[in-house]
Amino acid sequence: MNSVHNHSVAAQQNGSLHLDVSGMIDVTNPDAVCREVQKIFQHRYPAVDLSILVCLFNDFARLYRGEFPGYHGCETPYHDIQHVLDVTLAAARLIDGYDASNNSSGLSIGVDLAQLGIALALFHDAGYIRKKGDVKHLHGAEYTRTHVSRSARFLQTYLPTIGRADWAPIAAKLVHFTGYEIPPEAIAVKDPQQRLLGALIGTADVIAQMADRAYLRKCRDYLYQEFEMGGMTRLLDRWGSETVVYASAEHLLEKTPDFIRHAIDERLGKQFGGLYHCAARHFGGDNLYLDAIARNRQHLEKLLAKKNRELLRNESLHLL
Repeated sequence: MNSVHNHSVAAQQNGSLHLDVSGMIDVTNPDAVCREVQKIFQHRYPAVDLSILVCLFNDFARLYRGEFPGYHGCETPYHDIQHVLDVTLAAARLIDGYDASNNSSGLSIGVDLAQLGIALALFHDAGYIRKKGDVKHLHGAEYTRTHVSRSARFLQTYLPTIGRADWAPIAAKLVHFTGYEIPPEAIAVKDPQQRLLGALIGTADVIAQMADRAYLRKCRDYLYQEFEMGGMTRLLDRWGSETVVYASAEHLLEKTPDFIRHAIDERLGKQFGGLYHCAARHFGGDNLYLDAIARNRQHLEKLLAKKNRELLRNESLHLL
C-alpha cells in the first residue's frame, strides 16, 4: 500500500470532508488546488510558462464568490466551489496519467491542451451562475437542463479576455463532454486529441463527484433539491404524460447504486474509453477515485438492504 493511499484512509477516519481522495489537498481552497495543479504540470511539462493557471483559478474564485463583474455568486450547494475544484484536480491527474503513458508515442495531450483542460474543468459548471439583472430565474439550479450550453457561452466570452481567443471555439464544444445535452459521440470535434481531452474532462467530472466521501449526503441534501428546482424530478413526454424520475431524496438514493454502475460501465467505460484508468498511473498504482466510489456504493447498498427509509433520511451518510 503506497503512502498516498495511507493518507487517504487516515483522512477518511478523521472525517476530513474538505479534502480530496488522497487526503492531502483542500478542495475548498482555490489556492491550494492551483498550487497542486501547477506542481503536477511543472513535473510533466518542465520549463513551460504556467502563469495562465493562476489567472484561471483567480477568475474562477471571483466568479463563484460573487466578485466577477455582471454575475451573482454560486447558489447551488451540490455544484459548488468544492465540486469544481475536486473535478479540476481530478482532471489534472488524469491528464498527467495519460501523458505519462503516452509521452513517447506522439499521442500525448501536451501542455497547451492540458491548460485548456484546466479552463474547461474550472468553468464547466459556470452555466449555473446567474447573471445580475436576471429577472426570469431566481436560483442557479433553475438552469440545470441548460447549464452546459450556458457554460459554453461563458467560455466563449471569457477566454478572449485572458488572451486565449483561440481556445474559445474549442472550449465551447469540449465542455459538452461534462453534460447530457449532447451525446458524446454527437459532439462535433474532429481533432482526436481534442476529443480525447473532452473525454478526460468528462471523466474527471464523474469520478470526482462520486468519489467525494460526502457524495451520498450531498445527493440527498443538495442534488435532489437542485433537481427539483431545475425541473428534473418529473418529466413530461411530448403527449403530456408525466414520469416521476425521483419522488423524494430517499428515492434518488435508492436509484444511486444503479446510477453508479451505469456511469462506470457506460459513460466512463464505453463513451469515454476507460480513461479513468489514467488516475492509477498518476498515483503510481492505486486508483483512489475508483476505490472511493466503490466504498460509497457499498456503504449505500448496506443501508438500502435494511429497507428503512427513515435510516436514509436521518443517517449522516458520509464515510468517516
